[in-house]
Amino acid sequence: MTQPDVTLVLDWDGIIRDASVASSIAKEGLEGWVGRHWTETVGDLAGDQVRRMVEDARDRGVSAFLQVTQRFPSGLELPIEYTTVRLGGQAGLIAVGKSLQAVQELQTRLVAAQQAREQDYWKLREIEMRSRLLFDASSEAVLVISAADLRIIEANPAAIRELGLAPGWDFAQEVAPRDRNAFRELLARAREHGRTPGVLLHLGAGGTPWLLRVSLMAREPEPVFLIQLAPATPEPGRGLPRAVPPRTDELLEGLPDAFVVADADGRVRRANRAFLDLVQCATEALVLGEPLGRWLATPGKDAAVLLRTLREHGEVRLFPTVLTGMLGTEAEVEISGTASSSGGPLAMGLLIRDIGRRARAEDGSDELRAAIGEVLREMGRLPLPVLVRNTSAVVERACIEQALREAGGNRTAAADALGLSRQSLYAKLERYGLHEARDEEALDG
Repeated sequence: MTQPDVTLVLDWDGIIRDASVASSIAKEGLEGWVGRHWTETVGDLAGDQVRRMVEDARDRGVSAFLQVTQRFPSGLELPIEYTTVRLGGQAGLIAVGKSLQAVQELQTRLVAAQQAREQDYWKLREIEMRSRLLFDASSEAVLVISAADLRIIEANPAAIRELGLAPGWDFAQEVAPRDRNAFRELLARAREHGRTPGVLLHLGAGGTPWLLRVSLMAREPEPVFLIQLAPATPEPGRGLPRAVPPRTDELLEGLPDAFVVADADGRVRRANRAFLDLVQCATEALVLGEPLGRWLATPGKDAAVLLRTLREHGEVRLFPTVLTGMLGTEAEVEISGTASSSGGPLAMGLLIRDIGRRARAEDGSDELRAAIGEVLREMGRLPLPVLVRNTSAVVERACIEQALREAGGNRTAAADALGLSRQSLYAKLERYGLHEARDEEALDG
């Protein structure tokens, strides 16, 4: 039978009459416990637990197991789990204790291991976040493809913009047929050596030359290939390229109307500056890969209806809807677009026109804003009273023109709307050169 780590013989009041400890614990000075109350040999917080064990053993014969901090004469303090048992007759009580030092050390190591694991986790998260920022910010096209089926798992904004590739596409189909054997050899070398030098391959329907570097990366649940792509210089022997008109990208970027290219799932692959302004995003990277439904969500006129029409009919004309920007601003727009799958997966080009600007121009607000702007350009050259008087005249003329427009040219109705007499309105029409407007009799006729 294994000897307890600590054995205390107590009287009915909890006074220690004898004490013994296991060989692993220093025995010096134990005789100093004899005659002292058990509570005097434990930690300050353990006195109530000791008294409870003594009372339970005296009343019921045995106490529950309770943990206390036992102070030994040598200065050693150990966590001890005690139970107290009543002896037969008037022999008193006996307290039997088991040292929990090993358990405490194990718990301490476990807590330290958990803290180290959390620190490692946050370090990995930081590394992952930095890698993601570099991945997205890289000006070089970068793809992550599955090593099993060669489908694109991730594509950074540069790859989406330059190559028109999106997650889910089969990258092997983008390689020109003449280069597919070389591409397979490139992947085999990456599997064998971990990475490859740059190799020239042709991609896309146009067979554009790109320099590919492939690295094999471990990833759950299966490894992946990291592909870095850089534009290749013209191949030797092809001579100088002929003069070409401005790049299509430059023309699209300069369009005053929003233009966006989406894939078959309606995710953005290319967007010009006008579209970024319309959806209130600062950079193209913020919209690449996002679904059009994020901004087109009007019931019955949402992105799903628009995309379905394009897939079924190949084009859409003047599709009216409301576009909601990232900051909540809404704009009435008309969308015209076309869909094409020649030379690769289905792609859709959409021209989005803000017709709210047209309505504002029709009600004269743009002309008024431009006229006031002309007055404000004189600031610094004219005194303030003159600027105020000129601005007042511009606003007054705009109000008269709007009143005449809404009254259909009827000057009597316009004067009533403006709170003027007919004679005052005639004088102002003369002042602003508007007296040539048709009078009410001509309109009534």
